[in-house]
Amino acid sequence: MAQDQVVTLDRADGVGIVTLNRPAAYNALDLALADGLFDALIACDEDPSVRAVMITGAGAAFCAGGDIRQMREHSAPAGHPSAFLKLLTARLHAAIATMARMPKPVVSAVNGAAAGAGFSLAIAGDLTIAADSAKFTVAYSAIALSPDGSSSYYLPRLVGPKRAYELIALNRPLTAAEACDAGLVNQVFPAADFAAAARDYAVRLAAGPTVALGAAKRLLATSLEATLETQMEHERQQIAACGRTEDFRAAAEAFVAKRKPVFTGR
Repeated sequence: MAQDQVVTLDRADGVGIVTLNRPAAYNALDLALADGLFDALIACDEDPSVRAVMITGAGAAFCAGGDIRQMREHSAPAGHPSAFLKLLTARLHAAIATMARMPKPVVSAVNGAAAGAGFSLAIAGDLTIAADSAKFTVAYSAIALSPDGSSSYYLPRLVGPKRAYELIALNRPLTAAEACDAGLVNQVFPAADFAAAARDYAVRLAAGPTVALGAAKRLLATSLEATLETQMEHERQQIAACGRTEDFRAAAEAFVAKRKPVFTGR
């Protein structure tokens, strides 16, 4: 891993592994990290060899939230960091929008503490996995800030508005098991094996029918706002498009031959 890069990108086995790389600062989000995250996600989105994306953290934490030291540094001359916060959130939000709109599945692999912007990034993944030692804390109100990073969008959809507000207002840390029970995390793995387990999880996704997974992602994104008839029309169009893929033909042939299909993502 390049020690001078605040975000690294490694490609292997169809997976783009995006690592937040400020371990001494618990991967706190500053302008450089937000820019690096955005750049890495764009690179994954544009690379046809990348069929799944995994975001994780270097060191003991996933992401401890916004870099408060940088917020204080940017408080002058106005005496507050309002302009800086607008700039930082714009860059973070561009990264999260890229995660949401790219057709490839994005896995948040939470290796340690996820707080504030780190909590938001964790739950913004299409799938979220965690080490059993990980902790999740909304954390914004602890420093007198309101949520950002899409957490006010995803959190109530995952746990309901009342529980979402309680988590925001009281900042009770959740263990990985509690986050899984609440629907914030898909699977929990032992911390000692987490790096390998997370990579295997992402590789299994990358080996799947990429076009169909992207279609499913788009359908889920529209489902809460669409009427029944509109959503079924979206389904009709997407399944027809998937039926034109090489992966569908390969799967149909494998089904007839009673063997496991091998998908190429096309």
